Amino acid sequence: MGAVTASRNSGVADQRFDLGKPVGIGLVIAAMLPLVIMPLLSVFIFGMKEGPVHFWKVLSAPAALFSIKLSLLTSSVATVCNVLFGLLAAYVLSKYDFAGSSALMIIISLPTAIPTAVAGFALLLLWGKYGLIGYYLERYTDFEVMFTTAAIILANIFVTFPLAFGVIKPALDNFDRSYEDAAETMGASRWQTFFYVVLPSLRGALVTGALLTFARSIGEFGSTIMVSGNLAMKTQTAPLYIFTKFNEGDVEGANAIAVVLAVISFAVFSLIILFRNRLER
Repeated sequence: MGAVTASRNSGVADQRFDLGKPVGIGLVIAAMLPLVIMPLLSVFIFGMKEGPVHFWKVLSAPAALFSIKLSLLTSSVATVCNVLFGLLAAYVLSKYDFAGSSALMIIISLPTAIPTAVAGFALLLLWGKYGLIGYYLERYTDFEVMFTTAAIILANIFVTFPLAFGVIKPALDNFDRSYEDAAETMGASRWQTFFYVVLPSLRGALVTGALLTFARSIGEFGSTIMVSGNLAMKTQTAPLYIFTKFNEGDVEGANAIAVVLAVISFAVFSLIILFRNRLER
């Protein structure tokens, strides 16, 4: 009898209304409304104010389309480079213990703490016309890195350097090394073990790292404006196009590209949330 009563009391306690739940959710939404939700909504509301036909007319301007294509290209190249590097660095730092590993991790993570304008200035000092490398590169090859598409890619690589690494390394740290040992016992080479045992277990981390890197690259502004020259139809990315059009008083032109970037960012993070668990299976 006592057990039944205790069970009933436990069930009643579980069904009691938890005031903290709606209050907590309400506070989160209340904080997000003016800080995140309403600013994003204003971009879409203003963009569609004159109708979809007018929106497409503004968006289809040659300079606008060029800026979107350039951003997609440079972000894609930077993403591939940083995923490959992130995979290599994460594998080495996860598998091997060596002197200076902590210092190396700090250096890899450093770009997240450096202001992007400082990153752009640093790249100018290295790759610019009178930079440590750029001076000799231009002198002996007549090739200038700064104010070209290559400079934008370098800037994107620099500011997104740690993102893929930061996602892949925890996945490797949690990887069961007994699978590697078993594969090697069965005669698999190190490369075969890596490609057929380790790499498949990192699908979720690789995709997530790639999407995060791409989303960050496509919206990069501070370092890009320093190294690109912001030349229309040459080195003007989508964020730089928004900046230029706003300064010219063409708010509609700036807003059209802002809508596109917002949609891309929303799509990227939706993919991360929806498919990460599925990819890790």
